[in-house]
Amino acid sequence: MNEGTEFLSSVHHGRNIKRLREILGVKQDALAIEFNITQQAVSDLEKKAQLSDDILEKVAKVLNIPIDAIRNFNEEIAINIISNTFNDIFHDNSSFINYQPTFNQIDKLMELMERLLKTEQEKNTLLEKMLAEKK
Repeated sequence: MNEGTEFLSSVHHGRNIKRLREILGVKQDALAIEFNITQQAVSDLEKKAQLSDDILEKVAKVLNIPIDAIRNFNEEIAINIISNTFNDIFHDNSSFINYQPTFNQIDKLMELMERLLKTEQEKNTLLEKMLAEKK
């Protein structure tokens, strides 16, 4: 088997959905509500190796990610990239690492808090919309 075929056969759509959902902080319950199915059905969906394009498109839309992110996400490759990058920087360039930040830490913290607040507000808006539609 060549590398391209091996990569495609190792893609597990359900596992990719689960990892991306976890990275984005979305619970199975939220997907279940969005698809009008049970949380257990979402769990079963995440166990399937291959999913139809229709389901992939719906999940991508709900998670607000490109469908190719689900199709092409490979956790092993991501871990290898992070691992290799860390090792290269840590071992090869250790004398060049600047341990003193060149940015204002408080500004970065405020930016992070603002992004988190915005994300929470968006989640609340989505939940309010979903509740209003159910009434």
